[in-house]
Amino acid sequence: MMLQHDLDKNPGKWRPGSIHVRDEARNVNVYDGPSRELVEPLMAELIADLDNKEKDDQTHRAIRAALAHLNLVMIHPFSDGNGRMARCLQTLVFARHGILEPEFCSVEEYCGKQQRAYYDVLAEVGKGSWHPENNTLPWVQFMLRAHFVQASRVLWVNTQLENLWAEAEMLCRARGLHERTIQLVVDAMIGNKIRNSAHRSFANISDNLASRDLKSLVDARLLVPQGRNRGRFYEGSPVIKAVADRTLQRFVPPDPFKPKEVQASLPL
Repeated sequence: MMLQHDLDKNPGKWRPGSIHVRDEARNVNVYDGPSRELVEPLMAELIADLDNKEKDDQTHRAIRAALAHLNLVMIHPFSDGNGRMARCLQTLVFARHGILEPEFCSVEEYCGKQQRAYYDVLAEVGKGSWHPENNTLPWVQFMLRAHFVQASRVLWVNTQLENLWAEAEMLCRARGLHERTIQLVVDAMIGNKIRNSAHRSFANISDNLASRDLKSLVDARLLVPQGRNRGRFYEGSPVIKAVADRTLQRFVPPDPFKPKEVQASLPL
């Protein structure tokens, strides 16, 4: 499914020969996968390990998921898509434990934002080729940090929305606006373009009523109309933007492996 668009990548099959991971930016090979004849036995061992229910009970799911990811990407059994498949496998391990929410079972978003660090820790643990005896602690810590940061971000987003909703509610009540306009104000606070059709669909109201809501927000100097006719949309007024600026807080990714007093802000 991941590679069916490119038959040259042998979708659905093990790689036919040796494989190298290349750092195009530095123009060097950074990892050599194990020899071709080891692919089947190593994959069989990995699958047997994942199906070991006794070990499943003894090892924390987050660590098992991280190691499944690491082993698959180190075996590098496919011609392409090994990283994608390894991250998918990590999610699968969580799913088998009943953790299905993407924010908690997937590290795809974090790895995308921390791509350089992701490849660096793989290089640190792999040391250039198949070395299963190497210390995996840096990798496990990287993945535990990934899950912790993603969960923390979910909490941060919810807190920001709660704070914005409280501010929007006060603005609307002070101006005598209908409570269904609160959502429009929140949307404008986070920079969304407001359209009649979207409001009408979300609130399940008529076109006339949606137009009245938008006009009331414009009259209250909370929204500013842009464009004309079918291309018309609304954005937050300076009043709304000022409230958002003082309410929204910047997300600082936490590091569970550093004391709070020395934690530094990581690139988002």
